[in-house]
Amino acid sequence: MEELVGLREGSSGKPVTLQELWGPCPRIRRGVRRGLEWLKERLFRVGEDWHFLVALGVLMALISYAMNFAIGRVVRAHKWLYREVGDGHLLRYLSWTVYPVALLSFSSGFSQSISPFSGGSGLPELKTMLSGVVLEDYLDIKNFGAKVVGLSCTLATGSTIFLGKVGPFVHLSVMISAYLGRVRAKTIGETENKAKEIEMLSAAAAVGVATVFAAPFSGVLFSIEVMSSHFSVWNYWRGFFAATCGAFMFRLLGVFNSEQETITSIYKTRFRVDVPFDLPEIFFFVALGFICGVLSCAYLFCQRTFLRFIKTNRYTSRLLATSKPSYAALVALVLASITYPPGVGRFMASRLSMAEHLHSLFDNNSWALMTRNSSPPWPAEPDPQNLWLEWCHPRFTIFGTLAFFLVMKFWMLILATTIPMPAGYFMPIFIIGAAIGRLLGEALSVAFPEGIVAGREVNPIMPGGYALAGAAAFSGAVTHTISTALLAFELTGQIVHALPVLMAVLAANAISQNCQPSFYDGTIMAKKLPYLPWIRGRQIGSYPVTVEHFMNCNLTTLAKDTPLEEVVKVVTSTEVSQYPLVETRESQTLVGIVERTHLVQALQTQPASWAPGQERFLQDILAGGCPTQPVTLQLSPETSLYQAHSLFERLTLQSLFVTSRGKAVGSVSWAELKKAISTLINPPAPK
Repeated sequence: MEELVGLREGSSGKPVTLQELWGPCPRIRRGVRRGLEWLKERLFRVGEDWHFLVALGVLMALISYAMNFAIGRVVRAHKWLYREVGDGHLLRYLSWTVYPVALLSFSSGFSQSISPFSGGSGLPELKTMLSGVVLEDYLDIKNFGAKVVGLSCTLATGSTIFLGKVGPFVHLSVMISAYLGRVRAKTIGETENKAKEIEMLSAAAAVGVATVFAAPFSGVLFSIEVMSSHFSVWNYWRGFFAATCGAFMFRLLGVFNSEQETITSIYKTRFRVDVPFDLPEIFFFVALGFICGVLSCAYLFCQRTFLRFIKTNRYTSRLLATSKPSYAALVALVLASITYPPGVGRFMASRLSMAEHLHSLFDNNSWALMTRNSSPPWPAEPDPQNLWLEWCHPRFTIFGTLAFFLVMKFWMLILATTIPMPAGYFMPIFIIGAAIGRLLGEALSVAFPEGIVAGREVNPIMPGGYALAGAAAFSGAVTHTISTALLAFELTGQIVHALPVLMAVLAANAISQNCQPSFYDGTIMAKKLPYLPWIRGRQIGSYPVTVEHFMNCNLTTLAKDTPLEEVVKVVTSTEVSQYPLVETRESQTLVGIVERTHLVQALQTQPASWAPGQERFLQDILAGGCPTQPVTLQLSPETSLYQAHSLFERLTLQSLFVTSRGKAVGSVSWAELKKAISTLINPPAPK
């Protein structure tokens, strides 16, 4: 039945429904409706991605905060249990070690049983995916659940295992982005767009970092440096918008939960603002950068070598293949026993959490000068106002505890990276770098107790500033990034050490990038994931090397005038996914590409109208509906190695055909490129 209509008094004669005619405040409602329509039109002019990015940032912030809240309760329960069991060493040792052993074994067993891709940080696999490689089930939603549960159990072990959550959160953010993208595509009926998907995954990587540190600027830059060899400026706003939404929501939840009065930095410092450092100290900051660069090379080499040893050793490889939870429990028992506070852990400040480690290392007072004449007593419980007392020992100086901490955490972190469970490795590296800087800062404060004289003013040296520079330099050298300097500023909320910190990071990267692959690239090599190595420094030698020197000349082509009997022989004798289609067998002029699956399907469903015994050719199948693809991009034999490498990197290609005057003469894939780059970097010895 049609609705009744009427005419409004004073109207132009356009009929309206009775509901609108008799509704209250019709003019106001019409104005509000027009305003909402105008706002919707204006907002969607920005693009339909903005609401997707807001949802991504808010969801990741909620997940990060909820995980921190739950983990904090579990860690406090562990401390309560350790404190309440009494003074008996056996019970205290068991309460300290059994807790992380149970959590780690469950984390490894649960996550690996659900999805093998849930182990580790996930950044090496994500970097491989963004380069164009397809990893099945890596972004599956079941992997998300395994990663969340496993990571929560890993972080609940506290500082006994000494691991973080940056890498896994980037993986979680990318999985949420992929899932939301699939939901949106099904809702609006959008076809699959690989370029759009990669843009959203790049923005999601920035959200993962931003919701861990509440640092949107460094989150975007860090994700670009780690994930991408080339980055589209058009995608820049997506990363910043989503990261800002995530970081703002993450800090806002802390305010709502009465954890802080307003949105501030996570690790507050009390550095001098008027004269944070004297000009001669620039030399020591640069020296700290070189020290961090050398130590990062040693760490990267040892970590990669030990990971290869674990996989090739007969006993450990068998244990990892048959019982991953047992291996995780064994490693957790070793690490927890070493960090037992009444034992060796007394010299490593093992009672402090990872956040308290940073708070204490960023202290601007000199511990060496404060303990020069007296040794303060070790408190029964960590004092939140004097966390630096955890680094003091009557038989050890501050230098001894810091050096012992560095030596032990160096190999303990390498051992922890071999456990097959969800875990991040950036935060431990950041803390180790802070300890390196603190050690140098304490030495300078003793060498110059009154400060370095520059002109007439004398300012005491702040070891906390060197800890900040060391954290940024060492973590930047290990990951081959510069954005760790900006991350240090966003974490502390101060930028007074901007110049010396940046100089230290640059010096550390100058050494590390020329000597060792980054932590993530090294993991890609150790896991034997497909990757395309860099041509470092754009070597001049990459220009004379052309495609004709390394291309694959054994190319199987299919001509349109090829009989179907020969086509069947080619398909059954080869296993390639696609064949180059040429005009004739004589000309070999490349005209397109035919997929193997489409060709097999067309051969199996030959039209019934074909007369028996009549010879048929490939062009008959193509005319019958077998789809082909045009060749939109191809290489020339005169194309240089550097140009071919740039094309593969920027367009995330897997293979290209080589043509000479239109004739198909070969092909180039990742295998040929990697071999050519390896030959360029390490040329064979002359015979």
